[in-house]
Amino acid sequence: MNASDVPPGTRLLVVEDEPAILDVLATSLQFLGYEVSQAATGRAALTAIREHAPHLVLLDVMLPDIDGFEVVRRVRAAGSATPVIFLTARESGQDIVGGLDLGADDYITKPFRLAEVAARVRAVLRRGESTASTQLLVCGDLEMNTETYEVRRGGVRVELSPTEYRLLHHLLLNRNRVLTHDQLLELVWDFGEGDHGVLKTYISYLRRKLDALGPGMIETRRGVGYILREQATP
Repeated sequence: MNASDVPPGTRLLVVEDEPAILDVLATSLQFLGYEVSQAATGRAALTAIREHAPHLVLLDVMLPDIDGFEVVRRVRAAGSATPVIFLTARESGQDIVGGLDLGADDYITKPFRLAEVAARVRAVLRRGESTASTQLLVCGDLEMNTETYEVRRGGVRVELSPTEYRLLHHLLLNRNRVLTHDQLLELVWDFGEGDHGVLKTYISYLRRKLDALGPGMIETRRGVGYILREQATP
């Protein structure tokens, strides 16, 4: 990838308290053609997000004042859907799921390769573009407006986290068609093979919210994946 592949004016915010890592990330992403702002604390990150409106934030979890998890809580509570990729030395499934459930879009574990960071940034930005390309998706009494990011079932608004929203978006795009575990992991998280437990957790979250308003819609194909129907087979 080179600078000509990056849409002009694409703004990134890199939040990292280790000066060497911050400098390497910022310099590398600028070389690729991104406009890069920097912050070394959680409070500085919140200010930069408010003032610079980045298209994506690379956010270290362990910061000296408020941690990355709290930054995302405040950003989402303020109504911002700015994509966030966590940079973390933590590898436990609980930490990863917890971060994604707060509204992060992806995570990268340290130590990381710069090529991986660039690929994850491209993928998350690309997902945001594709999510906005179709305004209304419908399956039975379930509707998703990709322009307003609203989801309704039977006319009742369904509140979803950004990760739940992306998962439902791909299920709706492929309604009445089975998506395998690996396909969904690649589409929603770019994990590829593995991490099926994370997917299962989010399917459970979605079912709980959708099934509260009507018959079950997400059908499990054991050992294969999931399919969204107007009414799933019990």
